[in-house]
Amino acid sequence: MPRTVIAGNWKMHKTAAETRAFVEAFAPLMADVPADTEIVIAPPFTALAAAHDALRAYPRVRLGAQNVHWEPQGAYTGEISIAMLQEHGVSHAIVGHSERRAYCNELDSTVNLKVRALLAHGMTPIVAVGETLEERDAGETDTRVVSQTRCALDGLTDDEIARVILAYEPIWAIGTGKNCDPAEAGRVMGAIRACVPALADVPLLYGGSMKAENVATYMSHHHINGGLVGGASLDPAVFATLVRNATTR
Repeated sequence: MPRTVIAGNWKMHKTAAETRAFVEAFAPLMADVPADTEIVIAPPFTALAAAHDALRAYPRVRLGAQNVHWEPQGAYTGEISIAMLQEHGVSHAIVGHSERRAYCNELDSTVNLKVRALLAHGMTPIVAVGETLEERDAGETDTRVVSQTRCALDGLTDDEIARVILAYEPIWAIGTGKNCDPAEAGRVMGAIRACVPALADVPLLYGGSMKAENVATYMSHHHINGGLVGGASLDPAVFATLVRNATTR
């Protein structure tokens, strides 16, 4: 049975000071969340040190990054290496987010390189896949997300795949307030799980306007094991409610 994972992707929000304030308000509320639930926050790179310091007293909450480069070092202006992340206690990294694919030319091939590098260094990749509205309207949803999934996991062993987290984020539902119907999300995520046998026990997260009010409905579907949450993860009280609602199935 896949474990439950709730990850907050803050995108380009929060300074270091705001991050410390968030942790001080949010982390104590997670003390009694079931132990088999993995809780992750992914602040901007500039706030990772502050988050790491603030979370020392709250090991219940894990620290994630929003991106990473696959090379250990080099002439890659503006990029961040795995070692730089690990120095600040980062255990998870989001790769392949639709905004990175759309705005930063993230390719299926580079997502695969990042997944391989993270696993080689003992970190957990959170791999995002999803279709555009045009692809959905053309009936290409399953083809697109299955292709992205297989490319991201290409060349990995079953044991390596078992250490990955996958997030299905229909692009047309991210930050728009438009939700993918929970039953349809569950259907698509079933297709994702079935496309690679080793995904049988891998957590599959839904992302796309997930809120405290709808998380339980999503989580009621067999193939949905958590959420990659954007806007609803920015307020500590709101995010705490979402986490609690996700774990009271």
